[in-house]
Amino acid sequence: GGGTLIDDEDENAQALIKWIQQGAKYTEHRQLKHVKVNPERFIATKIGDETSLKVIAHFNDGLTRDVTDLTQFIAEDSSAITIDSSLATAKVVRPGRHIVIARYSTEVIPIEIVAPIAETVVDLSSEPGDNYVDKNILSALAELRLPVSPLIDDLTFVRRITLDLTGRLPEYKNENYSVRLNREAVIDSLLASEEFVDFYSLKLAKLLRIQSKIDKNRVTTTPQAARAFHNWLAKQLRDGVGYDKVAREIITATGDSSEYGPATFYTAVEDARLQTEFVTEVFMASRMKCANCHNHPLDKWTQNDFHGLTAIFSKLTRSQKIRINPLGKNIHPNTGEAALMKIPGGGFLPADTMDGREAFVEWLIARENPYFAKAIVNRLWKSLMGRGLVEPVDDFRATNPATHPALLNQLAEEFIENGYDIRHTLKVIAMSSTYARSSLPVEGNQTDDRFYSHITQRPLEPEVLADAISDVLGVAGKYGDENLGTRAVELRDGAIRSDALDILGRCNRTNSCEGTPSPIGALAQKLHLFNGELLNSRIGANGGRLDKLIKSNRTPTEIVHAFYQVALNRAPNQQEIKFLSQLFDAKKPSAQQRDALEDFVWSIVTCQEFVTNH
Repeated sequence: GGGTLIDDEDENAQALIKWIQQGAKYTEHRQLKHVKVNPERFIATKIGDETSLKVIAHFNDGLTRDVTDLTQFIAEDSSAITIDSSLATAKVVRPGRHIVIARYSTEVIPIEIVAPIAETVVDLSSEPGDNYVDKNILSALAELRLPVSPLIDDLTFVRRITLDLTGRLPEYKNENYSVRLNREAVIDSLLASEEFVDFYSLKLAKLLRIQSKIDKNRVTTTPQAARAFHNWLAKQLRDGVGYDKVAREIITATGDSSEYGPATFYTAVEDARLQTEFVTEVFMASRMKCANCHNHPLDKWTQNDFHGLTAIFSKLTRSQKIRINPLGKNIHPNTGEAALMKIPGGGFLPADTMDGREAFVEWLIARENPYFAKAIVNRLWKSLMGRGLVEPVDDFRATNPATHPALLNQLAEEFIENGYDIRHTLKVIAMSSTYARSSLPVEGNQTDDRFYSHITQRPLEPEVLADAISDVLGVAGKYGDENLGTRAVELRDGAIRSDALDILGRCNRTNSCEGTPSPIGALAQKLHLFNGELLNSRIGANGGRLDKLIKSNRTPTEIVHAFYQVALNRAPNQQEIKFLSQLFDAKKPSAQQRDALEDFVWSIVTCQEFVTNH
């Protein structure tokens, strides 16, 4: 470490010395309004291309000033972009999309630099692009010279979209798909189903950390409260209530949480500061927690923003009954006094405000709010595409821009125009050719993990995989005291006991479920699947699918076809038929080959094709 930070002969150092000699008095002649960076986006044609960087500061008195020499430029990945601070230039040394951060005073601005991944130009003009999603994606792929994978067939599409919208395996239909499937009709049917309500209620319940518990302060979220909140969410989805109205009712909730579900939102975390972190993470996709102890180093949020919002939530009691507490306060760490209630990035609320949540939610769901709509459409995009346009999905900031900012803006605008309708946005994405691309890469796009030249294979969520295993084996799972046959995606309380779900990596809702690795670990999961009770005690269980097929005198070949259809939504191909025929004796009845058939079933429910959506 070490090294020279300020040279004595530098003109900025001389200005600092002169200011100190004059008494280091604080005076403010003008205020910085905003900073303009040029270029905001640079497209290189080859490795080694270089661009000059220029920064102009705009002040409240109309003055503008070139502050390039006062701006710090930092490459997010120094192995991809080389910065020459003395010349204020950025040089591309590796292909891809890269970010350079320009920092001047309190402003932090991203500069996007794109270098083609391949040398050969790709022609994507013949690819379907009627959907604005596709236009944005194809434009970026053309810039990067990334070819696209082909579109999937109808059987693969049905499996993918059914899992994505309902968390269920599709029912196999031995139909002739020579006439193209009406995919829009399939999507509409799934979005209108009760299975969609169940699955997306689960997704929202994870986001909102719904579970019964007793926290360290002995504040209890009862099972009745968890179920009431989950059931309330399901009703909002079932009735098509706009997400803005859902957010308003949750944030402004008071009352007995066991009777009024949304009030449970205020027992999910343990104090007002954690509530600020939770609210901004869920509804703004922002990590405002970084402004608790100091101003956010990579974003606009200040300590006043964090503690001003915390002051709003400090006016609530945290118990089974959520009530206004006029005496509640949050001590600002800088002043040692009660923080004033404040809207993030905005003004302070009047001192006599009793409940500042109404003012906060008005600001939050306003059309011009830059966070609210984008936060949820980015999560909806990830639920279908496997990766958010902004990643991590809870880290929106200027220095972490979307891979496709214009697309994110358009999705958010259309979401607002259509009444904050979750179903509408999911349909727009699902109807795109981008969504319908194969998960198999082609020559030239194998390394793409964020530009959607092909779909990313995604592991099934633990609840979905648990239900899929139960469906294929024909043996229902057992969850706590719930009725036998209750599906994992239908569980109304994240704390319901289930060894199976824990083995499969169920998220602990004490903290965020977004990007949280399984507490049990990938190796332990595989060991359980190889030799655990989750499968071994159920594959050949009396009354299960395999047992019934054997007792109905089906041949091994017929049994193989049946499991392929229910598990993979297809028939085995010729290569698979040839291989599997070597495992069974066609002259022996299935009952005499039970062990081999059980091994086959195990291989089906543990194969990559089954445990992923692809």
